[in-house]
Amino acid sequence: MTHKNLIAGDWLDGETSIENRNPSDVTDLIGHYAQASSDQLEATLDQARQAQREWAAYGLERKQAVLNAIGNEMMARAEELGHLLSREEGKPLAEGKGEVYRAGQFFTYYAAECLRQIGENADSVRDGIEIDVRREPVGTVAIISPWNFPTATASWKIAPALCYGNAVVWKPANVTPASAVALTEIIAKQDIPKGLFSLVMGAGGTIGQALVESSKVDAISFTGSVPVGKGIAAAAIQNLTKVQMEMGSKNALAVMDDADLDLAVSLALGGAFGGTGQKCTASSRLVVHAGVHDAFVEKLITGAQAMKVGHALEDGTQIGPVVSQQQLDENLAYVELGKSEGAELACGGARLTMPHDGFYMSPGVFLGTNNQMRINREEMFAPLTSVIKVDSYDEALAVVNDTNFGLTSGIVTQSLARATHFRRNARTGVVTVNLPTAGTDYHVPFGGRGDSSYGPREQGKAAAEFYTTVKTAYISAGDPS
Repeated sequence: MTHKNLIAGDWLDGETSIENRNPSDVTDLIGHYAQASSDQLEATLDQARQAQREWAAYGLERKQAVLNAIGNEMMARAEELGHLLSREEGKPLAEGKGEVYRAGQFFTYYAAECLRQIGENADSVRDGIEIDVRREPVGTVAIISPWNFPTATASWKIAPALCYGNAVVWKPANVTPASAVALTEIIAKQDIPKGLFSLVMGAGGTIGQALVESSKVDAISFTGSVPVGKGIAAAAIQNLTKVQMEMGSKNALAVMDDADLDLAVSLALGGAFGGTGQKCTASSRLVVHAGVHDAFVEKLITGAQAMKVGHALEDGTQIGPVVSQQQLDENLAYVELGKSEGAELACGGARLTMPHDGFYMSPGVFLGTNNQMRINREEMFAPLTSVIKVDSYDEALAVVNDTNFGLTSGIVTQSLARATHFRRNARTGVVTVNLPTAGTDYHVPFGGRGDSSYGPREQGKAAAEFYTTVKTAYISAGDPS
């Protein structure tokens, strides 16, 4: 059986299909998934425009009910859908279930936001004229989402897009199509116009490229790599299409000499190796004060070696496989690069032979690194982290900020002065104090600086900036007599 795309409101086969296999055990075939054709894309974009006008005219409570129903079903089915997510992506089951539940919360949050679309009023500088400022839907939104959080990242884009009255055409990552079909099935059965929401699975270079080049798309929200993001922006500007992009990162966790070392190690291990390091918020640079460097490193290596790598669905697994053979090859190439640059691989960083035929890798820690090494300049997206020794708080802050990226950063310290200074001077979109660099809330803005982000922020009320356009109306009511 081939799982279908949702095209102009109908479930249809594609021109070809792809296999989806479990990275924990490649003998486990999850299914075959249709690949949309360019004709199907055109048809679904045409239908989306008509459906969007119908959806925008729905009453607020009717929209609210739709988003609530989606969110509540996802939370109720978190066990089942989390199992599917972990099976196809490779993250431990607890993380998979947590992701689906959190994705449901995005929908219930934006369900409430359906009722909070409050505009502004003003008096004109001219007598007898009043001004009304309100937000209206931007139109048809193309959503291109990644494989590492296949349900959550898509949901934090889809939910506000629908909340603010838009149509959605979704191209998920081809590595994780099962989660995409499951979410689409939930959305498609709601009280929405035919063709308001579309699923177009396909390769980024073909169907993705056609989507971002289309003049029928009003806005594009993308999460993925910097090179792909730049390509999307170049295509989008030809039609002056609005873009929002979350891309790469090289997040740093600064550990000060007054830090609670056990806390610091726990934060570093979770931040660096959670999700097999396949997070845009991963702690890939550990900037450690010389006063605690040796003690921190000893505890870090012990902790890394103790983490259990295994099948994503097995009890006790802390680190699942990486997502694919290609990703594993890239990760192992970075291990060799680090060693060639003079870094010491203190532990891990090797392919593991396991009872199941999967893409397993031990968590690796580099020591003796400096911030000019490529392993500290480029996003590795791997269960690898580097320790950079510094002699002072000032040097730590300088190293944290010395990057082309700027998504998240964190500091571990018991000094209020250092924490406050860091929070105000770290050049990242997200800053954490005595917390992991990974892990954000859905009701507040998320995004970064530099090569990490481009365009308006995601999540919370900030999402309205991207998914709506502002209309300013001037009204002269005349003389009542």
